[in-house]
Amino acid sequence: MTQILLAMWILSALAIVFESRMYRIIIYFGIFSLLTSVAYFLLGSPDVAMAEAGIAAFSTVFFVICIEKYYSARENAAHERRDKGTLIKRFLRIAPALVLCVGLFGLVLYFSPESAAAQYLKVQFLARFMTDVGGENAVTAIYLGYRVYDTLFEALILVIAVVAVSHMSYSAQTQVADGTHSEIETSRVAALSLRIICPIIIAFGAYLILNGHVSAGGGFQGGLALATFFICRYMVHDIYDISVRKVLKWEEIIFIGIIVVTVIAVFLGAAMYVPAAILPFYQNAYLIVMNLLIGLKVACGFFILFYRYITIEKS
Repeated sequence: MTQILLAMWILSALAIVFESRMYRIIIYFGIFSLLTSVAYFLLGSPDVAMAEAGIAAFSTVFFVICIEKYYSARENAAHERRDKGTLIKRFLRIAPALVLCVGLFGLVLYFSPESAAAQYLKVQFLARFMTDVGGENAVTAIYLGYRVYDTLFEALILVIAVVAVSHMSYSAQTQVADGTHSEIETSRVAALSLRIICPIIIAFGAYLILNGHVSAGGGFQGGLALATFFICRYMVHDIYDISVRKVLKWEEIIFIGIIVVTVIAVFLGAAMYVPAAILPFYQNAYLIVMNLLIGLKVACGFFILFYRYITIEKS
């Protein structure tokens, strides 16, 4: 089953590469993300599957809004008139990368983690994570304990990406007074529905963050839910009263907080100095604080990307 799913994964990726019409690319991207989420779930990682689904939902809405604002019907018609010669040249340009990607996916299919040797770390993590890191969610224990280096570099990459977008985009502004509002504002039913949904999204994001150490969820998933709130706010209100510079500064401060907590709790081994009677409380507190910091950082990063392209660049 997993091999068939990964093969479909390759086909959906190829469809994205070769399609030139933006709306179809969005559809294929949604299919690719769905297959990715299912693959993660079947491989035993529901938290990662949830994060992928959340990123896909956020990105799809983001792409749809951008395309509606930046692409006209005339430009779409021009894409429809691509001749075969252009398509062949495009294929030749991406052929080396295509061969490499197909080869890598082939290796994944060939070395599918089903042998006893490939299961060694999985068995060790599941047997020891509650004692070594704490909590009841193995995925949270892995990315905040055993593989915290990966988490720090992922957080750093997001900071770099957001800073690059803020400093290299077309407009030098960090805040605008007003701009083009969403058409949903004219629909009372849609606006009322989103106003009802917004508090639920915030509550759900807080639940994912605060309970990520004992159930499926965590900082990344909760941060995506909080970031989705800003999309809803854009659709029913304007979001032109928020400064990107301030949010970016908060994201940098939160990232520093993540590094400080990680150095104290993981690299310096603060758990060794904690009495055994309160060690489970300390471990759960560490996981909750880290999930909270990561959730706020992810929410700030995705909000800055959304705000920059939807409001400032358009204005």
